[in-house]
Amino acid sequence: MTTKKKIRVCVAGATGWAGSELCKGIVLTEDLELVSAVSRKNAGKALNDLLSLSHTPDIPVFGTIEEALAIPCDVLVDYTKPAIAKHQVITALAQGVNVVVGTSGLSDSDYEEISSIADQNKRAVLAVGNFAISVVLLNKFAEMAAKYMPNWEIIDYASDRKIDSPSGSTLELANKLSKVREAHKTIPIADTKGIKETRGANINGMQVHSVRLPGFVIALETIFGMEDEKLTIKHEAGASAKPYVQGALLAIRKVGTFTGLKRGLDNVMDFNA
Repeated sequence: MTTKKKIRVCVAGATGWAGSELCKGIVLTEDLELVSAVSRKNAGKALNDLLSLSHTPDIPVFGTIEEALAIPCDVLVDYTKPAIAKHQVITALAQGVNVVVGTSGLSDSDYEEISSIADQNKRAVLAVGNFAISVVLLNKFAEMAAKYMPNWEIIDYASDRKIDSPSGSTLELANKLSKVREAHKTIPIADTKGIKETRGANINGMQVHSVRLPGFVIALETIFGMEDEKLTIKHEAGASAKPYVQGALLAIRKVGTFTGLKRGLDNVMDFNA
């Protein structure tokens, strides 16, 4: 009986809030193997010591993606920052590595370029703005609602320390809803009297509002309105990164099952099961 080959994983941003929790989850699975990590401030150290990972071989930490990919892997998970994530994704694809993107802040144009490079290299990128299952369900339910309720707006909440606005989850949701239809505006934004910016930013044909305040972690809300009725679909997260682990593990397992770019964890989930 042959043993199934493990999926070898490199995590960029391995010592961060979400990346560290994912690394702890990976080493507890039987079908995944964490082979390397990227953390500029911890380069040269062993991830085992940094995260107190026991009963596993030493996992080296590198300062750059180029150094980390010298160790063969099947999937790169990027949990870094927008300014460096695009470079790391493209570098991995060029070396024949599939990529799961958990970094917020990449634009639609960034993903157009990434999609083209993934196709050229016959590799896959699964971009997930938020790995929480509740967010996946929010996206699905919002897509369903948009088919029947033409007026909606999105509110994105996060800590005052979150540098990107709107969040990756919000961009992912806006991208999905734009494929259903453009949100109807009873009064066009251009005809708004007063300060037009208070109506939010127009993203893919819908108004998006970002709140950045202490006391918030992550929340995402889609509000649909019709005459004398409204529907609110909202996801809220606590301070722990644990809700994102299972979704990220699923993404790692699924990213090798297709070629090109997919945006959203729901694209690799079976909702008919």
